[in-house]
Amino acid sequence: MSPDRSKTSQPTTYLHLVQKCDNNPYYELHLPADSRPHGYLLPSTVAAIPWPPAFHVDHDSRPRRVTVLDSSAGTATAQTVNAAFADVVTRCIDGDLFHVLDGKHSEPFAVLGANYPVYIERFASSLFGITACGACLVAYVKDGDSGLKIWIAKRAAHLYSYPGCLDITVAGGVKAGVSPLETVVQEAMEEASLEEGVMRAGVRACGVVTCMGITGDDWAGEKGLVMPELLYLYEMEVGGDVVPRPHDEEVEGFRCLRVEEVREALLKGAFKPDAACVLVAFFIRHGIITAENERDYVAILEHLHRKLPFPVKPESHAR
Repeated sequence: MSPDRSKTSQPTTYLHLVQKCDNNPYYELHLPADSRPHGYLLPSTVAAIPWPPAFHVDHDSRPRRVTVLDSSAGTATAQTVNAAFADVVTRCIDGDLFHVLDGKHSEPFAVLGANYPVYIERFASSLFGITACGACLVAYVKDGDSGLKIWIAKRAAHLYSYPGCLDITVAGGVKAGVSPLETVVQEAMEEASLEEGVMRAGVRACGVVTCMGITGDDWAGEKGLVMPELLYLYEMEVGGDVVPRPHDEEVEGFRCLRVEEVREALLKGAFKPDAACVLVAFFIRHGIITAENERDYVAILEHLHRKLPFPVKPESHAR
């Protein structure tokens, strides 16, 4: 029987055949004196960036790589790497090359797991596909009549990401040099007018969620960007006298919703995606989602605790 050649592009090779099944499109981000990748970049991102001499782009290796070079020969590696990232981000902003940068600089995010202190601006982190760290607070009330109720925020309509979506009580990116706890305490005051004393007296750490997604049609910026996330979880039971109120311009308002109302909004897709994951983890901790009432219980847990493809601690401590 003659093969139907109309369904295959010609000519082909054994390499072409196997690449159809193993075709990772991303470029790995590598740092000097570190054997591990720390991020994934889209080919379109790599092609658009005006790379300064401090970077080497290897289009032929498998996987393909973008490597930061150490011109200090090990005498000032951290400073050299950070200067390189500052330079390339400035070039991208000055050239107005990426929508996600929003035409401005942003606060530094630490590159998680790097062997020395490395920072990338927050808005640029998704272009390099590095792991973003956030701190998240769910404030709840135990109502004797209605049961457990949760303070839910509605994101302001002018926000760059997920405007108008529902959100958890408080959330924010963990800036370089700031602990997750300090982040959530600061964000609680800035976003929800929750006083520091109230927070420190009642907040409780509840672990982490790790997940990784790809930006799609619901994302304002470039599509297909890899977005690994590590979210530090906090919760706090509050009394009826504690009422979150908008303090800055990021939150339109707060509502205290019954679990049934939150569940309905979650399943309708009304929440910011990572906030939905945080609330699902909250439901599991409080016995609202269990192995008995949710057939996908184990699969849900696997998604909430994904093993990220990038390190979370320095190489010297990896063993």
